Amino acid sequence: MTAKVIDLFCGAGGLTHGLQLAGLEVVAGIDIEEMCRFAYEKNNSAQFVNSDISKVTSKEITDLFQDASIKILAGCAPCQPFSKYTQALDKENDKKWPLLYEFERLIKDASPDIVTMENVPDVTKHKVYQDFYNSLKELGYHVWADKVDCLNYGIPQSRVRHVLLASKLGDISLIEKTHAKPVTVREAIGSLPSINDGEAYDKDPLHRSSKLSSINKQRIIHSKPGGTWKDWPKDLVAACHVKQSGKGYSSVYGRMSWDKPSPTMTTLCHGFGNGRFGHPEQHRAISLREASLLQTFPLSYEFAKSREHITMRDIGKMIGNAVPVRLGEVIGLSVLRHIHS
Repeated sequence: MTAKVIDLFCGAGGLTHGLQLAGLEVVAGIDIEEMCRFAYEKNNSAQFVNSDISKVTSKEITDLFQDASIKILAGCAPCQPFSKYTQALDKENDKKWPLLYEFERLIKDASPDIVTMENVPDVTKHKVYQDFYNSLKELGYHVWADKVDCLNYGIPQSRVRHVLLASKLGDISLIEKTHAKPVTVREAIGSLPSINDGEAYDKDPLHRSSKLSSINKQRIIHSKPGGTWKDWPKDLVAACHVKQSGKGYSSVYGRMSWDKPSPTMTTLCHGFGNGRFGHPEQHRAISLREASLLQTFPLSYEFAKSREHITMRDIGKMIGNAVPVRLGEVIGLSVLRHIHS
């Protein structure tokens, strides 16, 4: 029996790496972002295909599967259109909305034995998801789908995702939770050496943090772990926070707490002003390496060819968009249990 996986919307390889850690053979990842190629191929024994999913044909998918006796199609369509933060945007003009339909098209045409999809919980509120789910049922798949609290599986961040597993081989479900208590920020990043804002550790170029403006340096100095901007002297409080509309954004410019999980990692998690992304102790935002560790990438995971190729924006985007590696491993272990049951 030969089970092979193709990872759609693969990005830098978070899902692929987790599936491979579980013991599955991933033969290829497909993504429209060419900048993800190095990280994907450097860290994973799989081919990176730079392509727009809407232009990928079922023949291309079938050719990549080759002689697989069990074909597994995995993917996490970009979640921004389904996020609660973008619900007010013009959905008709968002080119990412149809991508789940493209996933559905490839499932219909290539007929994989097993399908897995991961996204934000709010994806279930939209017609495109309901159409996707119903299509799987009509095609004869046994479908399991539910919200998954990542803390239950050893991922050190407050992150809830919607996971779907579907199989033509019979009933399938996610494995039972593996962790009775959350993994903390201290356990995830506490061993990394100290650095200043705007600096990089000489032995790990990814362990670098954004340079803070003078006022933000003062703000983080006055920030308490788990606290809010209300802890600051009045002259440091931003005008937008004073307004009634800004009083709900208590996590912006916040520090993480050592002995709690981190907040959900985003594409802007390297910026102090973008959420509770301040280091628990050092006067800076978390580094790219710290963000990747909170996303459960291994410490050795490489995202750029050299120090000169590292940019906060691009690498931050790859890390924040990734499926946490550990969640990918949990999905992989669930698929393997199903295959061998």
